[in-house]
Amino acid sequence: MSLAGKTLFMSGGSRGIGFAIAKAAVEQGANVAIAAKTAEPHPKLPGTVFTAADELNEVGPGKAIGLVCDIRHEEQIEAAIAATVAAFGGIDICINNASAISLTDTPSTSMKRYDLMNEVNTRGTYMVSKLVLPYLQASSHAHILNLSPPLDLNPKWFKGHVAYTIAKYGMSLCVLGMAEEFREQGIGVNALWPITAVDTAAVRNVIGDDRMALMCRKPEIMADAALAILNRDPGQCTGNFFIDEEVLIEEGVTDFSVYQNEGATRLIADFFVPDEVFERSPTQLVHGMG
Repeated sequence: MSLAGKTLFMSGGSRGIGFAIAKAAVEQGANVAIAAKTAEPHPKLPGTVFTAADELNEVGPGKAIGLVCDIRHEEQIEAAIAATVAAFGGIDICINNASAISLTDTPSTSMKRYDLMNEVNTRGTYMVSKLVLPYLQASSHAHILNLSPPLDLNPKWFKGHVAYTIAKYGMSLCVLGMAEEFREQGIGVNALWPITAVDTAAVRNVIGDDRMALMCRKPEIMADAALAILNRDPGQCTGNFFIDEEVLIEEGVTDFSVYQNEGATRLIADFFVPDEVFERSPTQLVHGMG
């Protein structure tokens, strides 16, 4: 199976995990629309929607377009979807990648920050999925993939950052509900989450620093896992909360060293990884995110 000729609509994706997934898809011959806020270069973060699209078009054979879109606003999503359909003729796959993070406790979380996380993570995911649905219904290979965690209700995942956990779990609740709602239409709805922390701008600038990157895997592990899922039959593959490493083990991958940063000595488990997943992993992991 290949994604050649398919069209992906992705929220976010100008950098990090989203960009890695977009690149892997374009390399398989898929067309990708990156709908993200970053129109101008950020002083601390690399990439804009336009530079990301340019890089993807150099990779080929698939094509990419960059669309400035704040998924908090319905009219901007509608315009981005219309531009994608005009460019590529339809949409087969929706990837809800855009996310906002603030690891603050309840007294320290302003309502403005709370609203931002919920508007981007939960409401944005719901709205993008809702608005792209008519095009997925017309596709013979329709997937929705949310980059969100398993719904593990261990209190440790709430302590210290209740607002963020609510917002991320809202994305996962969309998977739980939409997978069942769209099952008879043959639309696969799944979640994907990394077992380890992943080297992204959020890790380096919000959660930790450059030293923490040595305890992370590269975004390409999520890209390879995402493509493995998206190449599966959506009528049979739905309602799953996938972990990147476990997906790739199912695909026959045994050497995960290619996903480690040079100089990495130990890997730290990501937020929201259930204890049973941590324990059965063949990778030597340490706790630390939470």
